[in-house]
Amino acid sequence: MIRISLLFSACVFMFANVATGSEEQSLTELQQQVKDTEQAFADTMAQRDFEQFVSFLADETIFFVGDTPLRGKQAVTAAWKAFYDTSAAPFSWAPGQVEVLESGTLALSSGPVYDPQGKRVATFTSIWRLEAPGKWRIVFDKGNEVCNCPDAKPESSAGDS
Repeated sequence: MIRISLLFSACVFMFANVATGSEEQSLTELQQQVKDTEQAFADTMAQRDFEQFVSFLADETIFFVGDTPLRGKQAVTAAWKAFYDTSAAPFSWAPGQVEVLESGTLALSSGPVYDPQGKRVATFTSIWRLEAPGKWRIVFDKGNEVCNCPDAKPESSAGDS
């Protein structure tokens, strides 16, 4: 009886470890999918492919221009068309950090934005939603300028005068 219990416990332990490993691998695969999607999205700017850019947008997407939200695919495409009308890309971006919810349905990507000379001028944060197996669409996008702020003052301790 003890042997059966030990055998059963060993099997449960092995299957639990296998299941955990496959979940982690699945999350890693999803993160790579989102990273690849973000890179393909960024490539639309470099390749001047506006139609492909539009294909990444969810119908209800919201992009921010400063603090002003552009609501919906039509508003975003109307505002972003000008970025694709010139022969040279006015900026570029690349995925840096990518995180995916445990549910595998929403993801965040963020990274640097560069001017045409390669100087980092902003950072972006995008939220992606899985709309079909392997098909991620952007639902939120917001850029923030790079801050050239002075370093924060160190907090003084109680004994400082």
